[in-house]
Amino acid sequence: MGFSNFLKKFKKPHPKKDESSNWIKCPACGAISFYKEVQKQNNTCPKCGYHFRMSAIDRINLLADEGTFVEYDKNLKPNDPLNFVDKKSYKKRIEENSKKTGNYSSVISGECTINSILAQLVVFDFNFMGGSLGSVEGEKIVRAVKRAIEKKCGLVIVSTSGGARMQESTFSLMQMAKTSAALASLAEHKLPYISVLTDPTFGGVSASFAFLGDFIIAEPGAMIGFAGPRVIKQTIGEDLPEGFQRAEFLLEHGLIDMVIKRNELKKTIGDLLKYTLKSAS
Repeated sequence: MGFSNFLKKFKKPHPKKDESSNWIKCPACGAISFYKEVQKQNNTCPKCGYHFRMSAIDRINLLADEGTFVEYDKNLKPNDPLNFVDKKSYKKRIEENSKKTGNYSSVISGECTINSILAQLVVFDFNFMGGSLGSVEGEKIVRAVKRAIEKKCGLVIVSTSGGARMQESTFSLMQMAKTSAALASLAEHKLPYISVLTDPTFGGVSASFAFLGDFIIAEPGAMIGFAGPRVIKQTIGEDLPEGFQRAEFLLEHGLIDMVIKRNELKKTIGDLLKYTLKSAS
């Protein structure tokens, strides 16, 4: 089973209602809920709290104070340095995903206030090539870091990704070092970086900036890791603990700082930004 199939197997669906129905069945508890009620609860099950996936736009609306988000670098476009072709050409994949999402990359970056605190906000969109990390995504993150330093504010990155983008090969892998170096500069200026891990966060993203936050927050039930369990089991030759790549397991074993329900996420981030920026001033 390839990594893409592994992600599909554990896929948490968006709460999209059937065209012939206004009801949604929760894949966790089986409860049937009214579509608008799920939306009202920020795409979580009203019965059991199961967290459906969210689009990048919904994430921005969740975290940013109303009317404050200003997008930057929207027109940055990936090129095709390798003229890469598998089942489709890379150029074709970019074109298709741009039409589907309205964006040229898997990252939307910008500036907003979160509970009245100025912040740079970077949000990954899993709908764009599985939220993969390429040269444009890395560049957007670095520019967000530079804006945070210039404006003396915090940085928040919301990750959901299958990892580095294979179609860019080494160009993609270099973004891990590039973003990590930029975050080191942010730390030198004593400015906070809050990393939010959502379902799923894997590969080169989890192996770099996603785990470099001053605070690492995960949503309940989020799958987080580097490789899929089959690959890990074959590598170490051992059976793996149940749920070892879920957010709660990582919290219990000290790999992340907190698991926060989506409805409480904005307040938590706002409070962390407020107190860390106050102590740094």
